[in-house]
Amino acid sequence: LSLKLSINAFDYNCHLDLIKLLRQEGELVKLRRARQKMSELFPLTEEIWLDWLKDEIKMASESSEREKVYELFERAVRDYICPEIWLEYAQYSIGGIGQEGGIERVRSVFERALTAVGLHVTKGTALWEAYREFENAILETAQPAPGSVPSPEQQQMLCSQLEKIHTLFRRQLGIPLLDMEASYAEYEEWSEEPIPETIIKNYKRALQQLEKCKPYEEALLSAETPKLAEYQAYIDFEMKAGDPARIQLIYERALAENCLVPDLWARYNQYLDRQLKVKDLVLSAHDRAVRNCPWTVGLWIRYLLAMERHRVDHSVISEMFEKALNAGFIQATDYVEIWQAYLDYLRRRVDFTQDSSKELEELRSAFARAVEYLKQEVEERFSESGDPSCTIMQNWARVEARLCNNMQKARELWDNIMTKGNAKYANMWLEYYNLERAHGDTQHCRKALHRAVQCTSDYPEHVCEVLLTLERIEGTLEDWDAAVQKTENRLARVNEQRAKAAEKEAALAKQEEEKAEQRKQARAEKKASKKAKRARAGDKRRADDDDDEGEWGQEEEQPSKRHKGDGDGTLLEEDMEVETGLFGRSGSEKPDHPGNQKEKASTSRKDIPKVSHDSSKDSVTVFVSNLSYNMADPEVKLKELFESCGAVAEIRPVFSNKGTFRGYCYVEFKEEQAALQALGLDRKVVEGRPMFVSPCVDKNKNPDFKVFRYSTTLEKHKLFISGLPFSCTKEELEDLCKAHGKVKDIRLVTNRAGKPKGLAYVEYENEAEASQAVLKMDGLTVREHVIKVAISNPPLRKLPDRPEAARAAQLAVPRQLHGARGKGRTQLSLMPRALQRQSNPLGKAENGMVQNSPATPSQAPEEPRKMSNADFAKMLLKK
Repeated sequence: LSLKLSINAFDYNCHLDLIKLLRQEGELVKLRRARQKMSELFPLTEEIWLDWLKDEIKMASESSEREKVYELFERAVRDYICPEIWLEYAQYSIGGIGQEGGIERVRSVFERALTAVGLHVTKGTALWEAYREFENAILETAQPAPGSVPSPEQQQMLCSQLEKIHTLFRRQLGIPLLDMEASYAEYEEWSEEPIPETIIKNYKRALQQLEKCKPYEEALLSAETPKLAEYQAYIDFEMKAGDPARIQLIYERALAENCLVPDLWARYNQYLDRQLKVKDLVLSAHDRAVRNCPWTVGLWIRYLLAMERHRVDHSVISEMFEKALNAGFIQATDYVEIWQAYLDYLRRRVDFTQDSSKELEELRSAFARAVEYLKQEVEERFSESGDPSCTIMQNWARVEARLCNNMQKARELWDNIMTKGNAKYANMWLEYYNLERAHGDTQHCRKALHRAVQCTSDYPEHVCEVLLTLERIEGTLEDWDAAVQKTENRLARVNEQRAKAAEKEAALAKQEEEKAEQRKQARAEKKASKKAKRARAGDKRRADDDDDEGEWGQEEEQPSKRHKGDGDGTLLEEDMEVETGLFGRSGSEKPDHPGNQKEKASTSRKDIPKVSHDSSKDSVTVFVSNLSYNMADPEVKLKELFESCGAVAEIRPVFSNKGTFRGYCYVEFKEEQAALQALGLDRKVVEGRPMFVSPCVDKNKNPDFKVFRYSTTLEKHKLFISGLPFSCTKEELEDLCKAHGKVKDIRLVTNRAGKPKGLAYVEYENEAEASQAVLKMDGLTVREHVIKVAISNPPLRKLPDRPEAARAAQLAVPRQLHGARGKGRTQLSLMPRALQRQSNPLGKAENGMVQNSPATPSQAPEEPRKMSNADFAKMLLKK
């Protein structure tokens, strides 16, 4: 454990394990050192502090050691505001009552404790009672001996002590606390005088307030951890009441149980910044926030602003910024944000009325360091700068131009910005042009626009228009002519490039259509050839009744060609478009063969009339795919399934020419709302396979239409978990994840056959719970599998600019490179060389899986000699 911490000192769980082990072994010196190291990095929980304090109290015998325990208590109450720690602090201080000033010290601790947690509805009563017991004990010692007459000093002290106890009772009865009726009864019994009317009014008012608080306290009592929703409702209630002390206390109670929730810290700090504005209180809360959630850049930025707002020394703010840089943010953009916040602070320190100053030089040095830091540190870690548009350099240039009147430096910075890949964007050039326009001269404005016309590739017309506008207002005739010529030449080249691109796309589209037609024709010829071959085989079987009949019968029972798909019965979308036109069957029906049992079973299917799809009904129709080929009665099965969404008008399953189910169908509803609701059944498991449900769209009219259900961008409230056992169920994963927050959804990633891939996405209610789960679950062992947990941030999909060009490029890949499922695990060929044929180019299906194209007549190889199953087996077994 010590070795692990020497490698990674921020391993929270490792600290806990080491402390637990050292405490069991009784290694007190090492235990104290381990706790000290952990407290320097993290705020400690109530349980850890109480264990530490109890261990130190046992060893503290001398007054010097007691002082160390007092210091430890002071550190503990700064981490979290917990009633148990304050009560322990007060009781320990009573043990030092015999020392000089002991009584006043105890009273001071009690008063601070009441200020901190005396309003705690459920636990505050214990503190008030402990304080009263202490004062009653002092009252007992101040009583004169029986039978003696008290002196005036003793009498005055007795009256003073009685008044202290009266005051404590009255203060307590004015606060809504549980069991306050018992406290009122105790006061009535203790007091020799009637309770004043004002105290009774305050008591009744507090009792009414307690009744309002009880539902929230009961909700907290019955809720499961982390109770964020219940605490938020309680906070909203107290915010409406408007008592700052009660608002602060309920925030502190929520944070004691949810210390790793950045959003909760942010809301608390915002309240303190805008309402209380007490320096020590505000800065303490901000410091605790960044110590608990160091990975959240927003908390660091708020802390820097709070320190500046309360005029903290510059060296302290700079030191805190350096801590923020080492906090370990999870995104490259976080480092850009913290740098911008610090640079803003440094800019506000500069007096720009002076030509030069120490603060200005520090600002320039910080800008230069920020640019270098993002280039060296951030890019190496994240493979991106986080600041592609160079916003920090842009701000630096604005400061130099507007505040320092140094346009030369601003131009150097903008030249650097353009060399970082921003010269192709019109908005970047216009930003530079506006800066030159405001603080430069016409010559540099013209130069910038001429370069923009030459370099811009996204909106060249825009910068051309700005250049012509400039010359129309300020230019000479020669300037106008030069601008017109330059813009015309540039736009002519742009239009020519666009025309070529359009022609190329049209040619590729035409080429795709021709290839599709060739594939369709080749497929028809191949089917006709197989039909004739089966007819000849049937004649032979009827003529020869010997052992070969069994072999030929067995061969014929196997399909002549597997359904196209992923090998488990799934038809790819491109085949649907080519063979069925996406909306129905096409081609002729095959005659039935008596020897084929599957075709016998599906004879009734062939008699179903073809129903052409009406594209006007797309809005009330859904496309269902990835169904099992072996589904017995698709119409009945799917009707039962989809009737829960609304009235079903018609179900059109698609069958092959042999009458077998193709694994997809069209479900038409009577109302559009039912079709929209049916989309919610996407990925529902039907007969062991996830069923795909998507909108019914004619891809011939909408070739770019794609449906991807899940987000492909960063989602801070969602986790990506890898390395799970394949046998892990959704329920098991939910039990594992719900300990760190409320789980909204869990998705186990499966292949098209519905088999798990060991991956999962877990969605929490908010970013805070997800962050907490990452810290607690990453590296966890689940059934001897070490899982990896990270915030969901899928890599960008590398989509080609022109899909047709990408498909054309894939057509050139030889079949030996990839099979129908893509690249296989082995490159060994399992087919005898004598049976191998010349490969055909590959086509790319719409959903990204590779299809084999049938050979065209011109490419068809010579037909090999006919071989029996026995011949084929001999070749495989031949040594």
